[in-house]
Parts: sequence; structure tokens; C-alpha cells
Amino acid sequence: MGKSIPEYLGQLDIRKSIVGLATGATAIYLLYKAIRAGLKCQPPLCSNSPICIARLAIERERHGRDSGELRRLLNSLECKHDEYTRSMILHSITRCVYLLEAEASACTNDDIKLVADMLEDKDTSVKIQALNTLKAFSGIRKFRLKIQEHSIKVLELVSTIWDSELHISGLRLLNNLPLPDYVHPQLRRVMPALMEILQSDCNMAQVQALRLMSYLAQKNDLLYDILNCQVHSDFLNLFQSTQPGNLLFEVLVFAERLSEGRNASHYRAVKWHYNEQSLHEALFGDESRLADRLLSLVIHPEEEVQIQACKVIVSLQCPQDVAARPSSFHPSHSFSKSGE
Repeated sequence: MGKSIPEYLGQLDIRKSIVGLATGATAIYLLYKAIRAGLKCQPPLCSNSPICIARLAIERERHGRDSGELRRLLNSLECKHDEYTRSMILHSITRCVYLLEAEASACTNDDIKLVADMLEDKDTSVKIQALNTLKAFSGIRKFRLKIQEHSIKVLELVSTIWDSELHISGLRLLNNLPLPDYVHPQLRRVMPALMEILQSDCNMAQVQALRLMSYLAQKNDLLYDILNCQVHSDFLNLFQSTQPGNLLFEVLVFAERLSEGRNASHYRAVKWHYNEQSLHEALFGDESRLADRLLSLVIHPEEEVQIQACKVIVSLQCPQDVAARPSSFHPSHSFSKSGE
């Protein structure tokens, strides 16, 4: 018996609905299987990716277990590898030290020596990664003295290899360590190199060099060596208001430390002689334009730069001058020379 057209179309719609429901159910089932398989699948523990390292750190915190990742990397460093592999292993060790605190603290001085030996590597990138790893370990108190033993080697690298990344890594490490007195003779020898880095065109290296020099300026036996160090004729450009704020702040701190040191009674008790191109003459000499630079920085947009500029102005007033008469100000001459 034949069907009418409306009846036939109605039956067709029903069949389409059934097929659609079946297809939808199949898709949902397949999606479920895919999600379930994805949840069961995890990346291998041997992965060196940052995500894997972070997952290891979280696992350690949750379960209190040693992931063994840091020890595995340190052991692999003892094997013979090419420069790129050595560099990547050190980079991974650095990440582990920062993320896996308990495992890092469980390391020994032999591990520090193993990393420090990489400073002798012929490849500069390996040296840089070794410096970064030592910097990471220096955050753990018990390793600082051991790392301190390599200060002279670090100073040698910083002063003999002209590489901005190495300068940054080496100086960051030195700035994180208390430098013992036995390092001072080496510091005197590398002072010209440190001054060159300070005047380079790499902002991060300049900032790190300034921080180190500001620290050294507080050492009585190093102050004259710093002040008599030769500088470029445009040294005062470091005080221009167009310089980055972080650089201006650090160079102002450096100037304040130098001014305080040279104004100390024990330093003024000696008649010092400086060469014409010295840092002393650039900052405090009769022809210095430091005062003019400071005036422009007093109205700098960044408040910390303004405050530090004012501190330098105050420090430039010699103690006996302040006691004898009101402070005078001569924009075209050094503050300190106005009363000498």
C-alpha cells in the first residue's frame, strides 16, 4: 500500500533524529575516552622542561618525597658532554636549586666544587651558566663560604672576558657574597676593568658593577684605589636625567658612598694625589660639573632618584664647612671644593 508524501517525510525525520542521536552518543563516548586517556598520560619524569621541573617541586611539597632530579643532574655533570649539553645541564641545575629547596640544601660542598670547576671550561656559555648556578646555591647559607673561595676566579673572568652576559652573571654572584679581605689585592688589580663595565652601554651590567663598587667604596683600604681610577672624559653623562632610573639611582648611591668616604676624618688626614683623568677629579675636582647634574636630578620624575640626589648634595658638604658657616651652593663647581 503506498504512503502519502506527508507520511513519508514524517518517517524520514524520525530516522534522521535517530541517526543524529546515535552520532551524538558516539561523539560523547569518544570524547570521554580521549579525556580519560589524557588524564592517565603524564610526561616522563626525566623531562628537563620547566613544566616538568615545576611539577616535581609541587610533588615534593605535597608528598614530602625527594624527586631525585637535582641529584641526577649533578651526577650527569660529571660525565663527558659537549659544550651545549654542559650548558643545558647547568641551566637545569640552577632551576632545580631555586625550585627544590630541600634537595638543594641536601647537596654538599663537593657538589659546589663540581659546579665551580665548570668556571674553567673553554666555552663562555658554560662559564655563564656555572656562575648562575653558583649564584643560586649562594642563597643557601651553608654554601656561602665554599662559594666565596672562588671569588678571585670570578673576578678574573669578569675582568678578562668582555661579554655582557658574563659580566652580569659574575657581578650578580659577587654582589650576593661577603667578599673577604684576602680578595682586596685582586680587587685592586681588576678595578680598571670594573670601571670600564660601569661605563659600558649594558644597563644591567652597569647596575651590577655600581652595586659592587658602592660596597667596595665603604672599605677604607680600597677607597683611594677607586677614587684614583681613570674614567672616560664623559663620565658625568651617567648622571644625565635621560638615563634609566635604576642606573641613576645606583650611580647616585655610588657618589654618596665616595663622598662620605673622602669626608671621613681618617681619610682627610692624608694628603692624597689623584691623576687628572681620575674618578675623583670627575666628581670632586675644581672643573667638575657634578653640581649641575645634581640640580637636574632633584626634579627627576622618579622619587627615589630625587631623594638620592638630595642625599649626595648633603654628603658633598664637608663636615668642617657645615660647622663653620652656612652651606653655599655654586652650580658650576664641585660642592666639596667650595670650602677647600
